[in-house]
Amino acid sequence: MDLSLVIPLLNEAESLPELTHWIHDVCQRQGYAYEIIFVDDGSTDNSWDVIESLRQQYMQVKGIRFQRNYGKSAALNEGFKAAQGNVVITMDADLQDSPDEIPDLVRMIREEQYDLVSGWKKKRYDNKLTKNLPSKLFNAATRKVSGIYLHDFNCGLKAYRKKVVKSIEVYGEMHRYIPVIAKWHGFRKIGEKVVEHRARKYGTTKFGWERFVNGFLDLASITFVGKFGKRPMHFFGLWGTLVFLLGFGISAFLIINKLIDPTYYLTSKPAFYIALVLAIVGVQLFLAGFVSELVSRNSPERNVYGIEEKLGL
Repeated sequence: MDLSLVIPLLNEAESLPELTHWIHDVCQRQGYAYEIIFVDDGSTDNSWDVIESLRQQYMQVKGIRFQRNYGKSAALNEGFKAAQGNVVITMDADLQDSPDEIPDLVRMIREEQYDLVSGWKKKRYDNKLTKNLPSKLFNAATRKVSGIYLHDFNCGLKAYRKKVVKSIEVYGEMHRYIPVIAKWHGFRKIGEKVVEHRARKYGTTKFGWERFVNGFLDLASITFVGKFGKRPMHFFGLWGTLVFLLGFGISAFLIINKLIDPTYYLTSKPAFYIALVLAIVGVQLFLAGFVSELVSRNSPERNVYGIEEKLGL
């Protein structure tokens, strides 16, 4: 199969028929063998009924229905598991992403050999104060931390090689960090394409301001897991040792002063309590490293690595 389109949705019944017809027309013109995988993330309207109706019209339409709302990351993860196309494209169901972008995205994966291509909504129709400004801050922080220079990490319109979506796991609210997750799995050729951003035609946005707070917390998590997930002692042990040595150094200085001057009162000095706290924190960090290593060693994925190719095996 040439192409899989994975489309998570929540209460988008009005837009689904128009989106499906549009995708079908584009794919028919290009001659793609394709599938559309709608993932209903606990909709409370008649979105699932619409998907069932569309299935009667288009055999390419497939659906996954969650029992409740789990979030976009969970929807994408299940869609990735089900996808069979050599190229996988994700897009939002609200018609703000244009299916006319599909041929160029497919070409960049096929001909230019990108592992992942992320859309960049250079001209947006969102509220500048509540969405554009926080988005710019979020993208700047992610570029700085990840070293991936994309303008719009959170754009729902993305294209992937099949191997990418079968190698990564998306959970929590990590969907906005898929390029970062892909990079940690060894997929280095990540590109960007300016795409059309359309004004919302039906319904209202499902995302609030809290997604930006969660976004920065998730960035810290994915950065830590990516760097130290299989060797946590390298992080906790290093900082535990440094903090303990600092406390030990202050303690040694105080003890030397006490030996030189018997009237020197250790417990009356703030440095005494600082040294004590540093020593305790250092030991705790070191122990946290040991516990993390035990957890990591007993993880079922402790020795799961991305392998590009095997020969003779």
